[in-house]
Amino acid sequence: MSRRFRLLVAAIGITALAWLLLATLERALSMAQRFMTLPLGIRWLIGVVLAIIAAGSLIAGLYWLRPRKPRPQAKAPNRLSIEERIEGLRGRDVNVESLLSELTELDRRQLSGRIHLAVFGEISVGKSALISALVPGAPARSDARGGTTREVTLYEGSSPGGQEWVVADVPGSAEAGGEAHERLARDEALRAHAVVYVCAGDLTRSQAEELHWLGYFGKPLVIAVNKADRWTTTERDAILVRVREHADGMPDAVVATSAGGEERFTRRLPDGSVEDVRRQRKPDIDALREAIERLARQGADGLEAQRANAVLAGLHERTTESESAFRTAEAERIVTRYSRRAIVGAMAAVAPGTDLIVQGALAAGLVRDLARLYEVTVGDIEIEALLREARMTVRTGTTVVLAIAGNGLKAFPGLGTLGGGVLHAVAYALIFDSLGHALAATLAERGRLDGEEAGQKLRALLADGSASRLQRLTELTREVLRDR
Repeated sequence: MSRRFRLLVAAIGITALAWLLLATLERALSMAQRFMTLPLGIRWLIGVVLAIIAAGSLIAGLYWLRPRKPRPQAKAPNRLSIEERIEGLRGRDVNVESLLSELTELDRRQLSGRIHLAVFGEISVGKSALISALVPGAPARSDARGGTTREVTLYEGSSPGGQEWVVADVPGSAEAGGEAHERLARDEALRAHAVVYVCAGDLTRSQAEELHWLGYFGKPLVIAVNKADRWTTTERDAILVRVREHADGMPDAVVATSAGGEERFTRRLPDGSVEDVRRQRKPDIDALREAIERLARQGADGLEAQRANAVLAGLHERTTESESAFRTAEAERIVTRYSRRAIVGAMAAVAPGTDLIVQGALAAGLVRDLARLYEVTVGDIEIEALLREARMTVRTGTTVVLAIAGNGLKAFPGLGTLGGGVLHAVAYALIFDSLGHALAATLAERGRLDGEEAGQKLRALLADGSASRLQRLTELTREVLRDR
């Protein structure tokens, strides 16, 4: 386009804009003159309506233009802190091999320089067929860490852009009793640089939850709506629109695909006979290839930071689970140990609760050991305040405690004939078991010594006369008496 022609077009555009502005101004002045001829009441009414419309438009505009609240995403702690926590677990004889192997795999994939893509989704949506179309003829190998008959299968080949990549076929989710398979699939999704989420129609609630989980870990994501050849063009476009709406902006792309596969139909021949025909449908995955290529342009190095963050965030959660499981088991051992000691000390008691002062050192030791387990610093004043509240709770509930302990002894006639000392022993087992579990639950939930919360839990546990609990405490009492 020549310079003179561009100037001519610009001049025409400026002239048209000026004419439009003048026409608009003239129209506005005309309407203002007509407005001023109206009665005062009608002018006020029109003014109020216009003001309401203007205010509503302004509010709506500000609402739609407001900055969108960022979606919460997993923020991984630094690797050194995770390694220290894992070593701490190993020092407590906790099996941490799976956690250490995850760190090793993180380093191995980083050094390989290849892009890893995970194909994720529910069962029976055509994931394996889609992978066969993406990497035709690629050699497959099973990931030995699977440990089940349904392992992660890795296919090595070249991406649409010619880069080396590894495509993982993971077990399908939403399978009855398939929690272990689902955990396996999710772990592989975190290890991958990007994820292709496969569905076969509009998203279900469980699929939407899986997408939110992937979005929480910040995974580059493509949704492949598979088996699109079953629909008309209008139906397919409508389904894609609904999937985009329900995906809530998480995927980088939503595409329709057809993985092909075998189709069967009956054909009538010219001589009147019929025959059953089987043939392979041609896959249609061009849109998926283009979407993957856009993600892969950054290369493995460009995607590595996101991948490492996702893996370390997942490791942080798994390490927290291991720490919680260890503390729960260790807290149970501590509570049982102190309950046994309380049974021994209770044999000389006059009534449960009246000599809790005598058992005060034992109760204080229980509090200190549990606080040390949960890495909570407590002082003598806090311990004394907690035990004072516990004494009041036990004294006011003595009747209930005795009744529950008596019910426990009814199941063991041999113990029931031994007299009040055994009754008091079972009662003290109930008291210390309740105090220990109430305190452990409070420390785990609050991360601090919350006397009010622990007191509420203590009252609830003291009133718990479930058969399984009474049987456990009575058996514990019998063991202590037999040892003595």
